[in-house]
Amino acid sequence: MRIVVLVSGSGSNLQAIIDAVTAGPLPVEIAAVGSDVPGCKGLQRAEGAGITTFAVPLQKCASPEERSEWNRQLCAAVQEHAPDLLVTSGFMRILSEEFLTSLGVPIINTHPALLPSFPGAHGVRDALRHGVKVTGCTVHQVDAGVDTGPIIAQAAVEITEDDTEDSLHERIKVQERRLLLETLERLAAGRLQLS
Repeated sequence: MRIVVLVSGSGSNLQAIIDAVTAGPLPVEIAAVGSDVPGCKGLQRAEGAGITTFAVPLQKCASPEERSEWNRQLCAAVQEHAPDLLVTSGFMRILSEEFLTSLGVPIINTHPALLPSFPGAHGVRDALRHGVKVTGCTVHQVDAGVDTGPIIAQAAVEITEDDTEDSLHERIKVQERRLLLETLERLAAGRLQLS
């Protein structure tokens, strides 16, 4: 199964995929890694592993026309690598409906909360602010909404009294990596089908 991975930051989930592929238990080929942030650590991780990388940056205050053009350019860049699946993990941009339709392959994403609770960019902080006792992570299929696609897998993480946003997020990331690798393995083995 060929995948392309999109990242915006450190790429810790990407590193987990690279490690699992290198170690042999994950029958996946990482065709390329792309980002909206040229030079980000996720791209550096991929380059260090000898994986093809690309960047399609988006201006901060992009107009709707510029955002639409960015979606087209990003879609074309992903399609160049002929993936069977697109993985967005720590990719901090919303993909347009046009992108989703044009790409032609399923997209999965990880999110640091138990969706549908706490969607968006601040799932860990929002869980702490709301005082919930349990949060977690979700692997879901991407649709045109913000973290609204069909849920594939979830794992719960208890919140302790002394948790900070950073400490909680680090514990969530452990479960997030495990779920992502399990999902990729199920997809590669044909035990999970996406629409």
